[in-house]
Amino acid sequence: MPEDKKYRSLLRDLQQMGKVVVAFSGGVDSTFLLHAAHEALGTNVLAVTLATPYIPRSELAEAKALADSLGVRHRVVVEPFPEAIRNNPPDHCYLCKRHLFSALLAMAAEERIDHVLEGTNSDDLQDFRPGLRALRELGVESPLLNAGLAKDDIRRLSRGLGLSVWDKPAKACLLSRIPVDTRVEEAELRRIEEGEEFLARIGFPSVRLRSHGEIARIEVPLEEIPALIAAARQHGVDDRLKALGYRHVTVDLAGYRRGSLNRGPDAAS
Repeated sequence: MPEDKKYRSLLRDLQQMGKVVVAFSGGVDSTFLLHAAHEALGTNVLAVTLATPYIPRSELAEAKALADSLGVRHRVVVEPFPEAIRNNPPDHCYLCKRHLFSALLAMAAEERIDHVLEGTNSDDLQDFRPGLRALRELGVESPLLNAGLAKDDIRRLSRGLGLSVWDKPAKACLLSRIPVDTRVEEAELRRIEEGEEFLARIGFPSVRLRSHGEIARIEVPLEEIPALIAAARQHGVDDRLKALGYRHVTVDLAGYRRGSLNRGPDAAS
């Protein structure tokens, strides 16, 4: 166990809970939280992954593999597309979190588990995250935040614990690739997912493929743009994305910006 005051504080808090459900996406934060919960509570931990059409399927597969490697009981709950966010409203993050965690709380009640946990960290408070309001309204708990753990702390401790995701790039749901107030079809989500997976395979794991109908706008960190231009020629990026149905493929010269498709206050990644 890492010799870290915040980590020890986290374990103490978890031990007092008895039994917990952990909302588990397979990202850095939720994997770290799940590991800590398992260390503190053993078999009294249930990891639940909420599978929606706007979560990349590759993320679901990774979550299953990670839960198995940690030896934690894991359940995948398939949720249909909530009609309240089908047109991608500016507050889709709030509405989605409210919908999904209500389902998770109902499941926890059936299991007679009082504590539902999720992986918000202290750095998340620096961003505008309307989904956090939904979590607070529902009484979902954020042990990493309560322990004062920031993203750098979590990555450092995860590395020390041997967690394979310690340096995994941050992800966001695929709704953040589509302009707000736009009808979302599942075929469009799959097109975006396939395009991003291709770009990740050729060396750009932090990519965002913003989809504007017939136009694909690629965002990568600013310092990666020269490499992307070179890779585009080598790997046929234009042809590959046009094969998915785009007529025009562009690179955003401003680089990756959080929430670049949100006109409203709901800034997604």
